[in-house]
Amino acid sequence: MRLYEKLIAVNDYWTKDGLERQTMDSASRFRGGVCDPENGIPWPSHTGTPMTMAIWACALASRESRYYRDAELAMRLELATEFMLRFQHDDGTISPGWTNLHSPPDTAFVVVGLAQVLELLSRQDWRALDRTRGNLRLFLERTAPALATGGCHTPNHRWVLAAALGFLHKLTGQRELAARAGQWLAEGIDCTEDGEWTERSNGIYNSVSDLMLIHASDLLGRPELLEPVRRNLRMMAYLVHPDGEVVTDYSGRQDFGHKHDLSGYFLPAKLMAHRDRDPLFAALAELAGDALNHPGSAPNNGLLGCLLRPELLEPVPEPGKLPDNYQVVINGTFPRERYLAEMASAGHGGHIHHSRLHPEFGAPIARERYGRTSVTVMTETNSFFALRHGAARLLAVQIASSFEPGYVRMNGLEPLEDGYRLFGEEAKGYYGPIPADRLPAASGGPVSPWYLLPHHLREVTHLQRHRVGVKLTRTADGWRLRVHCGMPDAMLTQISFVFDPVGEIDGDGLSPAGVGAQFWREGAVCYSAGSDRIELAGGAHEHRTAAIRGAALPSGCAALLVNLVTPYDRTFDIRLSGPDRKEE
Repeated sequence: MRLYEKLIAVNDYWTKDGLERQTMDSASRFRGGVCDPENGIPWPSHTGTPMTMAIWACALASRESRYYRDAELAMRLELATEFMLRFQHDDGTISPGWTNLHSPPDTAFVVVGLAQVLELLSRQDWRALDRTRGNLRLFLERTAPALATGGCHTPNHRWVLAAALGFLHKLTGQRELAARAGQWLAEGIDCTEDGEWTERSNGIYNSVSDLMLIHASDLLGRPELLEPVRRNLRMMAYLVHPDGEVVTDYSGRQDFGHKHDLSGYFLPAKLMAHRDRDPLFAALAELAGDALNHPGSAPNNGLLGCLLRPELLEPVPEPGKLPDNYQVVINGTFPRERYLAEMASAGHGGHIHHSRLHPEFGAPIARERYGRTSVTVMTETNSFFALRHGAARLLAVQIASSFEPGYVRMNGLEPLEDGYRLFGEEAKGYYGPIPADRLPAASGGPVSPWYLLPHHLREVTHLQRHRVGVKLTRTADGWRLRVHCGMPDAMLTQISFVFDPVGEIDGDGLSPAGVGAQFWREGAVCYSAGSDRIELAGGAHEHRTAAIRGAALPSGCAALLVNLVTPYDRTFDIRLSGPDRKEE
């Protein structure tokens, strides 16, 4: 019961925190809402007041909680349900406040959470919860018309809506809700054979898609929806650093470059471990549970899931061992180019409103781990290489050029016997006049606005190409990095080595290059964090530009800048301290 005791202790801690942040001023329009710790405003979103409502419901329903059937807490939860009803729009939706007004998908996140809260409270034989249960049911029933007709923004929103519609169908029996969920699911599942979701968001949205499809599978009778969940969980076993932090170096969402652990995967991994009796999923759930220091958002509250399914607290199956010594390529065989070639026939012209097309979906990623060392080789993102050696963390290696201008993304990755070969290619040309017979009427008028011209009909002239090659080679004590470009015209290039600011950088060939950055003019440098070191050799300074336009360095980091001019062929040696090289 160690896990259950931890879940209760964590939930009790955040129960008290929520009580301290609840607005109790009877004159305030936010009465009953729980203030956001960052901006001080209560929001009706799934990471706002409903998140705390789920925490409080678990405390009231858990005999081991210090708040079990606490009359004061029950009254506070009732006030929170009244806040939610007041902040629910006439159309049944909620607005998070910072964006997405009258949002069906944000409402769906809340529905998935509060539907589970209502189920939990409905199992409690306690009259003090009657008004709260009634308010929750009313809130959920009001959302049905909006979710039966409403749309979404992002890929994962479809699965959130499908899950929410499943919960509402269970609650109300309305057939149109299940039918609407079927419409979203008919679009097909956006997950590669290796388990990568469209948004490549290991820190946040992978687990969202996983959990929502588990709910949709159960509520709508669609067992096939569990297959991509299994694939993603298996993939995630290779996307964890030795300290338990998740790889976010190439995310397509807001977790990019930020610290996240596996705690968001606790509930989906637990559910799938018990469903499949899979030791790998059990190991993921165990690591996620160890990292858990918050109950989770309203729809992904670990304790709530366990209270509704007590079998999840049983130690079955026995956790296996997560891989910790490997070299793998994710999406190495995914036919990405074939799918990209079909984009022109989709009809959207490469544009999508209030979202992104995510053409980087399915791009290959290489991962290596041995001992305390963790390496990520990436394509279709601003950085192509990241390395962690104990406490020493090289967060990114980036190439910026004045050709486009901005960061050069690697488009392809080829595994070699001793490392990897990557390339990044850009094309940029000029555009001729529009054929006379295709000109709009405005072109012959007194004013011809630029935005009325059919620019897609212009002929491309003087097309230029910029190709950068990278070779990463394993060495006895680290890596050798060769970067080369044969472009004969003089183009400014800047290679940035971005480090975690907790360490220190020393070297003779350094000079200031702005906030958080130094020019690495020549020679060798050493980055140290605690007793761990990363030593680099190969600096250069062929121009004086501190920043390439369109290539802003990550904030809050320490960067070394190597300035080159095309053509170039430069080699860097990256040596790691200690004996922690690849374990055979």
